[in-house]
Amino acid sequence: MFHKEGNTIIIATLAICITAALLLNHFIDNVILKNTLIGVFILLLFLVLQFFRNPKRNFLLNENQVLSPVDGKVVVIEEVFEKEYFNEKRLQVSVFMSPINVHVTRYPVGGKVVFSKYHPGKFLVAWHPKSSEENERTTVVVKSPIFGDVLHRQIAGALAKRIVNYAEEGQEVNQADDSGFIKFGSRVDVFLPLDTKVNVKLNQVVKGGITVLAEK
Repeated sequence: MFHKEGNTIIIATLAICITAALLLNHFIDNVILKNTLIGVFILLLFLVLQFFRNPKRNFLLNENQVLSPVDGKVVVIEEVFEKEYFNEKRLQVSVFMSPINVHVTRYPVGGKVVFSKYHPGKFLVAWHPKSSEENERTTVVVKSPIFGDVLHRQIAGALAKRIVNYAEEGQEVNQADDSGFIKFGSRVDVFLPLDTKVNVKLNQVVKGGITVLAEK
């Protein structure tokens, strides 16, 4: 199963690969060179399919837990001053996604979307200290009945050239539903109340909608 955000790119890549294979077969007589180039295009198609995959998962929803919004590796667990929405200290948990991770962004908690904003910006590498403030990003805040306002921020990386955000202010959302998609690598930050119990460790591999980041 593939995510809808990849439909156009997948079809275009498939068309390019088929066309390239036909042209190579017609114009190149060297079998080794021809097969090598065809192999390159097949690899390209495989990587695109890998990136836009959207595997089915059995989500165990729990309003007393905060689920990881994405697949990847935990790279930040720290107390920070969040100045876009809260203007106070929050507990930040950040997950870095490599190009081979599933890139669907899911709501870490369910509730009402009270804030949703897109910021154009740079494309610094996702682990750069200033990426959360200077890169292209979206900020979404969901008011949870248990945790209060929970903010998650999609951050574009050096390869990510488009962030898709489905959150609209005022809508009711369910935990683990699609919140958006980041095309070709990046990071998602989650900001929680200071008294939240974190359930993950630095460098831990997590799965979106499955791994429990934190709980009450």
